[in-house]
Amino acid sequence: MSIGMFLDRDGVINEVLTNRVKYVNTPEDFYLLDGVGEAIRCFNMRGFKVFVVTNQGGIGLGLMSQSELYAIHKKMEADLATFGARLDDIAYCPHKPHANCAYRKPNPQMILDLAKKHDIDLEKSYMVGDRASDIQAGKAAGLKTMIIGNRQETKADADMFFPDLISVAKWLG
Repeated sequence: MSIGMFLDRDGVINEVLTNRVKYVNTPEDFYLLDGVGEAIRCFNMRGFKVFVVTNQGGIGLGLMSQSELYAIHKKMEADLATFGARLDDIAYCPHKPHANCAYRKPNPQMILDLAKKHDIDLEKSYMVGDRASDIQAGKAAGLKTMIIGNRQETKADADMFFPDLISVAKWLG
């Protein structure tokens, strides 16, 4: 079995709600956060399987199409590749908030499906997010959880806190 590093997208991998970009609805709105490419390359080099698990309610709300989301993810993968980093898989929930979908975080179904598909040992794996719903999904799947950033309300619920993804990579050694 492999060890997985499950990452939320917006706020962990890329900018969101910044001066430069509010929401990521087109590839032109996608900007990697500082240190993310290096961090994911470190995870790759340490043998982690790296996954993105992301709620993309903009599809359900009609703000973007699935083909636009695919284009955003292609840009994300291309941007990461410039650092020698790669993702093993991406899972997303297209349903709008409060749709009561088993795949939308805080529900753990995206994580559980990826773990089954890629033979992941959940007890040894991690979920990194920037919101309570990410931490709740990780805990429900049996993962160790890490919160990124400065959201005070989620620090108490996560197993660990880090300012950014590169700090997680450095902590892992």
